[in-house]
Amino acid sequence: MTTTQDDLLPGTRRALLYRIALAQTEGRVPSLVAAVVRDGRTVWHGARTSVDGQVPDQNTQYRIGSITKTFTAVLVLRLRDEGLLDLGDPLEKHLPGTGVGEATVADLLAHTGGLAAESPAPWWERSPGSLRPELADVLGEEPLRHPVGWRFHYSNPGYTVLGALVEELRGAPWEEVLRREVLEPLGLHRTNARPEAPHAQGWAVHPWADALLPEPAEDLGRMAPAGQLWSTTGDLARFAVFLVQGDDRVLSAESLRQMRTPAAPPEAADVASGYAYGLGLEVRRWGERLLVGHSGSLPGFLASLAIGVEDDVAAVVLANCTSGPAVATVGADLVRIVADAEPRIPEPWRPLRKVEPAVLELAGQWYWGTYGFGLRLTADGLASLEPLSGNGRRSRFRANGDGTWTGLEGYYAGEVLRVVRRPDGSVDHLDLGSFVLTRQPYDVDASVPGGVDPEGWRGIG
Repeated sequence: MTTTQDDLLPGTRRALLYRIALAQTEGRVPSLVAAVVRDGRTVWHGARTSVDGQVPDQNTQYRIGSITKTFTAVLVLRLRDEGLLDLGDPLEKHLPGTGVGEATVADLLAHTGGLAAESPAPWWERSPGSLRPELADVLGEEPLRHPVGWRFHYSNPGYTVLGALVEELRGAPWEEVLRREVLEPLGLHRTNARPEAPHAQGWAVHPWADALLPEPAEDLGRMAPAGQLWSTTGDLARFAVFLVQGDDRVLSAESLRQMRTPAAPPEAADVASGYAYGLGLEVRRWGERLLVGHSGSLPGFLASLAIGVEDDVAAVVLANCTSGPAVATVGADLVRIVADAEPRIPEPWRPLRKVEPAVLELAGQWYWGTYGFGLRLTADGLASLEPLSGNGRRSRFRANGDGTWTGLEGYYAGEVLRVVRRPDGSVDHLDLGSFVLTRQPYDVDASVPGGVDPEGWRGIG
């Protein structure tokens, strides 16, 4: 028997509409559009506007600001997957003479390169990109604010440098490479470097009066890879699906998992607020839920893309105002509304397709000293090691085909689990990064480093 999920229930749809209506009213936004994605497709779209008869739809473009950085990061990861660079490469290896060549590609992706947050004056978001025709004009005479790799410091020039790196290795403009390698394969035909009708006008809303001021829509020139793009809820909904599922024509699911993994040492305030940064993606904890995505802003526009990977729910929120609603919070709320009201239906449990005796005998209880763990074999071919109680170290392991297993997450990510056997072929212990796991706590019949007292366990009397 199978179970399908139809579109959202009426109560859920009303709750979503109420949330964006509240955001548009309280945030005093000329217009706000939003979309929700579930099971790989858009299941809801909503819009609120202050202009009667001009309701924006899924194809109305808004400027998305720093969500552009995620697109640029995808291009860089493509270069890595093709072997044209390594994330550990210093920039100087591929793009010499910038003055920030000590920073690695990974540093720039994760905002740990030490670069300044902004380019030198004038204010780059409200001035023509033609004022900064060269990379040196973007970086300025003193491009570094911190030692390379020392701390997370969000940097718009850092992504400008990554765009220049893409251009150097592809031999073509960033915009052209993006269209050819990402936008066209994913069918994002309404995502552009420049607005195409229908598109929203960017506005500033007076903080003390219900009055509007049009914002300029500057071409950012060299700074484009950090924040140039215009897009729609329809396109960003499709992009959200890609960021979870991957598309081998563009980037694999495994590389996207790496992008979603925190890569920068967070500031103390970020630890407290549950914020981290991966490779071109923000990672935020909202209550008990972990969301990945990115926010964006430029004068006249606010944008948010939030993905609850575990819930398989994503939300896009776009608004045409310089300040007002906290669109990241609105996006998180849209994900929460759907995930809580209509939780994801679990996939049916299925048994292993094939049971190998040499692997099956590894299942069950193991002890690292006196710490108890359970090792479970799952239908996806992985082994899961979890503490029997408490919140200790846990990880899934992938079989390597030679009797060893490699950890996929947490403390044991990348660590190798080996099965150590006795001369008769029976299992003596598991070696996990030199830690010994035995069937009994300090098993006297196993090879435990330091040995086990021959008198065994005892009481004190």
